[in-house]
Amino acid sequence: MPARRILQLGDPLLRAVSSPVSHPADARSIVLDLRDTLHEFRRAHGFGRGISAIQIGGPTRLIYIEFEGTSYCLHNPVYEFRSESRFELWDDCFSFPDLMVRVSRHESVAVRYMDEDGEARTVTASGALSELLQHEMDHLDGVLAVDRALDRDSFATREEFERRYRPV
Repeated sequence: MPARRILQLGDPLLRAVSSPVSHPADARSIVLDLRDTLHEFRRAHGFGRGISAIQIGGPTRLIYIEFEGTSYCLHNPVYEFRSESRFELWDDCFSFPDLMVRVSRHESVAVRYMDEDGEARTVTASGALSELLQHEMDHLDGVLAVDRALDRDSFATREEFERRYRPV
């Protein structure tokens, strides 16, 4: 399937609350589009680990992630657990790739979902995967990283972020 256009900050559809997927088989084509779009974005920008269906205009509760050699296709994900402990990080997004946002996320989460075969699964994550899941889950509810900024000084262009915050 072809890579799709990624909706950009300001597109009102990014604020929509996504609807449940009736059955994973009904979403196979959008899963392929998500995978191809993730790969194309990574090729063009040099980063990228996950994408939600709403970002390519599909308002369904569907997330596709490739993380540390494992791919996850999460249909209708819901939180089972979110830790009280949190951590702060600079977040980025395919929908505003040149902007970095300082946010706070739960240190660990457990997310229940249906896989591509309709089987119930749970992924438990901490650190970077936890952050990624939370970022993508937010998209399903129309919440963007800019909404989670710690304060007004929690924004930087990618260029300035690289200059100031990346170790040499």
